[in-house]
Amino acid sequence: MALFLVNILDGLVTGLLLFMLCSGLTLIFSMMGVLNFAHASFYMLGAYFAYQISTITGFWLGLLVAPVIVGVFGALIERYGLRRVHKYGHVPELIFTFGLALLIEEVIQFFWGKSQMAYSEPEALNFAAFAIAGNSFPAYKVFMIFVAMGLFLTLLYILTKTRIGMTIQAALSYPETVQNLGHNVPLVFMGVFGVGTAMAGLAGVIAGPVLGTFPGMAVQLGSIVFVTIVIGGLGSLWGALVASLIIGWLQTFAAAYNVAMEDILTFAGFTKPENIWDHPLQDLWTLTLPQIGPILPYLLMVFVLVLRPQGLMGKRET
Repeated sequence: MALFLVNILDGLVTGLLLFMLCSGLTLIFSMMGVLNFAHASFYMLGAYFAYQISTITGFWLGLLVAPVIVGVFGALIERYGLRRVHKYGHVPELIFTFGLALLIEEVIQFFWGKSQMAYSEPEALNFAAFAIAGNSFPAYKVFMIFVAMGLFLTLLYILTKTRIGMTIQAALSYPETVQNLGHNVPLVFMGVFGVGTAMAGLAGVIAGPVLGTFPGMAVQLGSIVFVTIVIGGLGSLWGALVASLIIGWLQTFAAAYNVAMEDILTFAGFTKPENIWDHPLQDLWTLTLPQIGPILPYLLMVFVLVLRPQGLMGKRET
């Protein structure tokens, strides 16, 4: 029971961290219809900027300033780059953002090198918040949970309860009408893109001390971000949260329990071959759950797309 509770908490942290990264991309797609391949690169920029600031002033100022820097950079990218290719369709957008991701990675390596940075959590949170059956739970992970939930509630309130949120959503579906009412639609889109990239930067600031700050951190999470928003539903904030938690718990429990695929297949009603080493599916019978854990989100994505192409809570078909 203790191990189960520990895995629940670890999966919650992983899922909420993934949501922090996915929420910005979900916001950008929901409001602008843009799939940003460079989104994980803004996450990496947030971690590196926060690290650089923390070497001078400490962690807390980096937490406040780094996402703002990333958001301003993202807004400028939308204004002077993405906006110019947006009118040509989705393929030029994807090519532009893919090239931007490669450029950001090269710039990171040019200024900071290829080694992992010594970016760590603040001393004020470097203690065990509580323990479950001898397993300590760090205070920094509790801090991550509160930041992620605060971000979700803030976004939900802005998008559903404020005039700004209603203007943003109206600008996506009826841009000409919103423009005629006196709103600057291009400025709205630039702001949305900037806020979305700032949220990715915030995720990088929070995740850097836990997952490591190195040039490959964007590649490490880049693909799983798109898997998450496809499962949750493109453009759905609630869907991004649910899918992130599912994937977080799925990977955490898969890594924690050393269950053999033989036991799973037998439980499902399959009969084990007598001479397994000559069987064409011998690799499947000899696998363990931790070995297939990394591919479970992708299998889940395929399963969701077959049964519900628009995702769990999405309104747009993927």
